[in-house]
Amino acid sequence: MALSIRLSRGGAKKRPFYRIVVADSRKPRDGRFIEILGTYNPMVARDSEERVNFKAERVQHWLDVGAQPSDRCNRFFADAGLTKQRAITEQTKKDKPKAKAQDRLKQAEEAKKAAEEAAAAATAAPAEEEAPAEEEAPAEEEAPAGEASAEEVSAEEAAAEAPAGEETKAE
Repeated sequence: MALSIRLSRGGAKKRPFYRIVVADSRKPRDGRFIEILGTYNPMVARDSEERVNFKAERVQHWLDVGAQPSDRCNRFFADAGLTKQRAITEQTKKDKPKAKAQDRLKQAEEAKKAAEEAAAAATAAPAEEEAPAEEEAPAEEEAPAGEASAEEVSAEEAAAEAPAGEETKAE
């Protein structure tokens, strides 16, 4: 007989109250059980002592006999130090955004990093300007008047690469 330590629901509608029971794993959730080990009241505050009550020595006995606790019961027992906490495996990918949304998030992160780098460069630029400004002045004058600066060109390229429906944050 495969034994399990699990919750059996009681209480009124929308007011759950559970008993921690040892039962044959083939029986229904609220069906026949072997022994009541404790109670669980999810309506009480998490830090309250009345939320989870169980007989630790009886739980240890049933664990030694080979009863397998459910995930929720195992969490209660791990908090009491009777068992090890189980690793929670990722079940599905339904909670994650779809591929296009992930691409948009990635592009937004890249744009944010670029903006941070530009801000860092802007804060570093005034420190460089304190150095002799006479050397930089001739370099700016050498550029032909018809050509745009490198910053203006990169902003225009970014605007051209962005899809028509989306606006860039640089604008």
